[in-house]
Amino acid sequence: MIVACSARTKESADTMTASKCATKEQSDMVIPPFNADSAFSFVKAQVDLGARVPGTESHQRCAEYLARELRRHGADSIINQHAIVTAFNGDRLPIVNIMGRFNLDANRRVLLLAHWDTRPWAECDLNPAMRDKPIPGANDGASGVGVLLEIARNIGKYHPAIGIDILFVDAEDYGTSDGDHSTDSWALGTQYWVKNMPYTGGQYPSYGILLDMVGGKNALFHREQFSDYFAKNIVDKVWQNAAKTGNSNRFINQPGGGVTDDHFFIATQAGIPCIDIIENLNPSTQSFNPTWHTHADNIDNIDPATLKAVGEVVLFTIYNEK
Repeated sequence: MIVACSARTKESADTMTASKCATKEQSDMVIPPFNADSAFSFVKAQVDLGARVPGTESHQRCAEYLARELRRHGADSIINQHAIVTAFNGDRLPIVNIMGRFNLDANRRVLLLAHWDTRPWAECDLNPAMRDKPIPGANDGASGVGVLLEIARNIGKYHPAIGIDILFVDAEDYGTSDGDHSTDSWALGTQYWVKNMPYTGGQYPSYGILLDMVGGKNALFHREQFSDYFAKNIVDKVWQNAAKTGNSNRFINQPGGGVTDDHFFIATQAGIPCIDIIENLNPSTQSFNPTWHTHADNIDNIDPATLKAVGEVVLFTIYNEK
C-alpha cells in the first residue's frame, strides 16, 4: 500500500458457546465467539513458513496451506487463480489468488479479503544491511489472513444466513518504495482479480471488507478515507458494530488518512463497495505501526487482543446480515 516510511482472557475452541443474534429477524442465528488463540496460531503457521514472496518455495507452501485450511473449514469451493504479473521493476511474478466460497446457493454475499504475500525488502528497517531482505510479514499480511481463517473455522460450524467469499490476494506488497509511489504498482493480485472475477450473471458480493495489518500491539483503526468515500454506509455499519461488541476503544469513529490498498481497486474497478480495516497511529496521515516494512514485523509483535477485536467485529457484522 502507498505511504511513506516516516508516516508510520483465553477461551478453548472446543468449549466455546455461541450467543444468540440480537435482531428479531435472526433470533435463531448464533454468533460464535472469536477465538484469539486460534487466530494467533494461524498467523504463526504462516510466519513459520518463511517470507511469502512470490516465486519462492515458502510462497508455494503457504498457498497450499491456505487452500488446505479453507477446505478443512468447509468451503463449498476453492478457486486457485494462477497468473503471471509484472512488477514496477520488471520482475515477472508467479502469483495465486485463493478464494474459498461458503454457502454457494445464497443470493446475498459478502466478500472478506486480505493479502497473503510479504514485502520482498525492508526499506524502513533501522539496519541498512537488512533493507534488501524480505520481511517476516506477521502483521503486514499474516494477521489479516489469520483472522479470516478463524472466521472460516467459525463459518464451518455456525452457518450465517448469507454467502461468504474469503479471498486471499497475492502480490499486494511488491510496490515501489522510491518515492514515486505509483498507485498501480501495488495490489497486483487484486488488480488481476478484478479483471478476472469468478462471478457470473452479475451476482457480485453486496460489499467487501479488507483486513490489513490487524494484529499490532495497541492497534487503533480509524475510518480509512477511501472506504468512507466509496462505502460510507458499510463503514458506518462496521464501526457501529464495533461499539455494540465493546470494541469502540479500538475502532475510533473518526476520519483517518487514505491508503491505496486492495479495497481501492475492488471499489473503483470491480464496482463492489469495499472498506479497509487497517491500523493507523496518526489519523491525519494514516501512518502505520513502527514495525511496518521492517524485520520487527515478526510474531513477537502480534497481539492476540487486537486479532480478537477485529475478528469479533467482522463476525458480528456478517452474522447480522439478513
